[in-house]
Order: sequence, then structure tokens, then C-alpha cells
Amino acid sequence: MTRAPLLAIALLIAALPCAAAEKGDAAAGKTKVYTCAGCHGIPGWKNPYPNYHVPKIGGQNHDYLVTALTAYKTGERLHPTMRAQGESLSEQDIRDIATYLSGLTP
Repeated sequence: MTRAPLLAIALLIAALPCAAAEKGDAAAGKTKVYTCAGCHGIPGWKNPYPNYHVPKIGGQNHDYLVTALTAYKTGERLHPTMRAQGESLSEQDIRDIATYLSGLTP
């Protein structure tokens, strides 16, 4: 084999733990979602004002959950309740919660 394919394989193998590290700990996430269930865990729940349907988050895409929670944390997404929730989360908390929720069956 030439050096280029060997180097490519070595880089790929080295990158695998990094990709896995981006995911969180589902067991830790399960304990951290207790406040989420109050709204997102109730089938058919609607927010009284302004009136809108609260989305189900179980089974949602991991990367989407990380992006959304991070946006609430930074204020990019505007929702007072979710902003308050997001501000209290660390990056690890967000990854743990996203890993747990994305592993649920919708």
C-alpha cells in the first residue's frame, strides 16, 4: 500500500472517537430531561398563550436537538421558557439530553 491510503485510514480511525465524543451520555441525559417532560411529554399539549402546539421531542434528530437547545441557550431562538431552560444547560448537558431524546422511539 502507498502512504496516502494508510494515512487516510489512520486519520479515519483517529476521528472515530471524536465523532463518538460529540454524542452525550444517554443515561445522564435521562436524568436531565425531567423538566422537559412537563411540556414535551404530554400528548396533545398546547401552550395557552400564545396558543401553539408543543412539539414532541422524543426520537428527534440528535444534531437538530443540539442546535435547537444551543440556540435557545444563546438567545438565537426566541422563546422565554426555552431560553430559561437553555441558559441553565452546559454543552455537556445539551449533548446528554440530545443523545437520550434522539434514542427514544417517537
